[in-house]
Amino acid sequence: MKSSLEVPAFNDMMCELFQAMKELGGSGTIREIDDKTIEILKLTPEVQEIMHSNSSKTEVEYRLAWTRTYMKKVGILENSSRGVWSLTTSGRELQKINPDEIVRKVREMTFLKTKDIQSINFEDNDLENDGVDTPDEIQSWREKLKNILLNLKPDAFERLTQRLLRESGFTQVKVTGKTGDGGIDGMGIVKLNGIISFHMLFQCKRYTGSVSAGEIRDFRGAMQGRADKGLFITTGKFSAPAIEEANRAGAAPIDLIDGDELVEKLKELQLGVAPVNDYIIDEAWFLSI
Repeated sequence: MKSSLEVPAFNDMMCELFQAMKELGGSGTIREIDDKTIEILKLTPEVQEIMHSNSSKTEVEYRLAWTRTYMKKVGILENSSRGVWSLTTSGRELQKINPDEIVRKVREMTFLKTKDIQSINFEDNDLENDGVDTPDEIQSWREKLKNILLNLKPDAFERLTQRLLRESGFTQVKVTGKTGDGGIDGMGIVKLNGIISFHMLFQCKRYTGSVSAGEIRDFRGAMQGRADKGLFITTGKFSAPAIEEANRAGAAPIDLIDGDELVEKLKELQLGVAPVNDYIIDEAWFLSI
């Protein structure tokens, strides 16, 4: 395993993230932006899988969150409440950016706000203590929620998935609770525009690491002849080969929901998560699942 020192610093990925935004047409989800930036940087799978301390995020994802935040502070990027990031009008007009200048501007703004030059870190060493607001996707309530999900009993996590799918518009959602069923945890029906129905099988895994391509292939094999689509939900991540396998042409399609998307969906549906300035986790709600 390569050391975290081999992961580029957040400011050393700004130009590549800016290029990624351009190639994505000026907007994208966090996953799309991260994937495109990683592709441009040509980061190895080993570097991509390095985790950030005790969190559920990889070190690359963690640093790219700060990259976006700094670029937002200087007006190059903006984001919606649904997690879609886009180039601002001024951002679209730029042909190139200067990472050193961006870092300097943001930290000077922070200095003017705090009036305490001693609290500002002008070097890249401790992002969470440099006075700049922590990116939304790495705020503590999200990590707390992921830890709660990881500690749920398997049957409780399956019931949570069942509730989540029902709240999202699925009908006839059942948890199979069977062993030796090829990883199938349940089934349901989703109807598009009240007309077209799809039978879907789902699998839900409480992971801290990455789901492999082999696990996606095993899930697809278990789906054979039983459903139109598959849904794989995990508290962890999906490796790049797993994402590629899930979208392989000519094979039964499998939709993927990783830990970050799961947290956002629970927030959106307010399932065990309540907004009060920040978000409050209702631990009792998860224990009652």
